[in-house]
Amino acid sequence: MTPKPVPAESIAPPVKKTIYPPPFAALVEGRTKRKLGDHFGLSNFGVNLTELAPGSVSALLHHHSKQDEFIYVLHGALTLILGEQEYVLETGECMGFKAGTNIAHQLVNRSSEPAIYLEIGDRSEGDEVEYPNDDLKAMQLANGVWALTHKDGRPY
Repeated sequence: MTPKPVPAESIAPPVKKTIYPPPFAALVEGRTKRKLGDHFGLSNFGVNLTELAPGSVSALLHHHSKQDEFIYVLHGALTLILGEQEYVLETGECMGFKAGTNIAHQLVNRSSEPAIYLEIGDRSEGDEVEYPNDDLKAMQLANGVWALTHKDGRPY
């Protein structure tokens, strides 16, 4: 069956908001992702339409070993934490995150209004995610599933 164009907002967000284990899951409670790429069966890269409520974060501060990421702000203002720097990104602004740089990043909505952005990332097998401020490590397995552990390898 050939897919048809649809309004992005009509794609329902997943019931489970995150793969983060407790207590980290609570930190992204104000984030809503619509997995546009998954809706169309894309396998080489993902595209998410993401909304962050005021006071919410996109993810824990992190960096990828193999996955490049890109964001484009559609509405609102977001604070980008990038290594030791902070930048305010507004509607129409974008940023890319090259894999393997060890420069951690995170988006925070410090405004009083919801912010909406597109996030795009590849699905590189064997990607590992480091969280410099948290006892968490993620690895993408061969089947595309993410395994999350403590930094010492103990499971959650």
